[in-house]
Amino acid sequence: MYNLLKGKRGIITGALDQNSIAWKVAEKAHEEGATFVLTNAPIAMRMGEINALAEKTNSQIIPADATNVDDLTQLYTQAQEILGGKIDFVLHSIGMSVNIRKKIPYAESNYDYFMKGIDVSALSFHKMLAVAKKLDAIAEGGSVVALTYMAAQRTYPFYTDMADIKAMLESIARSFGYHYGLEKKVRINTVSQSPTKTTAGSGIKGFGDFFDYADAIAPLGNADAESCADYCITLFSDLTRMVTMQNLFHDGGYSSTGVSDIVMQKMGLE
Repeated sequence: MYNLLKGKRGIITGALDQNSIAWKVAEKAHEEGATFVLTNAPIAMRMGEINALAEKTNSQIIPADATNVDDLTQLYTQAQEILGGKIDFVLHSIGMSVNIRKKIPYAESNYDYFMKGIDVSALSFHKMLAVAKKLDAIAEGGSVVALTYMAAQRTYPFYTDMADIKAMLESIARSFGYHYGLEKKVRINTVSQSPTKTTAGSGIKGFGDFFDYADAIAPLGNADAESCADYCITLFSDLTRMVTMQNLFHDGGYSSTGVSDIVMQKMGLE
């Protein structure tokens, strides 16, 4: 360990179980000397194992619906009281698509479900940032990271409406990053992660086959949840204090590779 986050205070959303990236981020942040609160929607907390993570990292849990401004106001207020000062880092690890859950094709999207996905997965990021800014809850030079996926740039049919939603999430990071950077030097970035065997990711139709495909394309193979957590820690640290408004690919080189020898061999082209 390098004590990269020694003395820093944070808020980590979305830790559902041991497979989730947010869970790994919490473990790594604790190892690197940070103190933080954990938060998730009340219904997600009932489904998950967050109490075990809180005990392991000596953290407190604040239930909050990230789509609700009042809940977010309470989250930041209580977090500062518990941690004893302003927040240095925030992880937004929140994503949900009812259309995907119900296996509705993209061209036939249910718009009520679509709007729900936008609110939960993208607008929640804007709300978290807006509430923090209004309360002046994030310390100068603080860092906010949201998790995204490359379907925001390229078409992946199975990702349906979440592709559009992630594109919105990344745009919010750029737009809010400008304003928050000017006023408080707060950094806002998104991390575009490899297909990862999380509870949420594994629920996508055809995920297993695509995981293997991406692993065969990427020169370094797929990045796992633990290595993604390592990357997030560097973005929370002072080592990246001039990095903001970026969508950062953490995918073993997949996003820069057109085709691989392995895939060509499997197709009998080499």
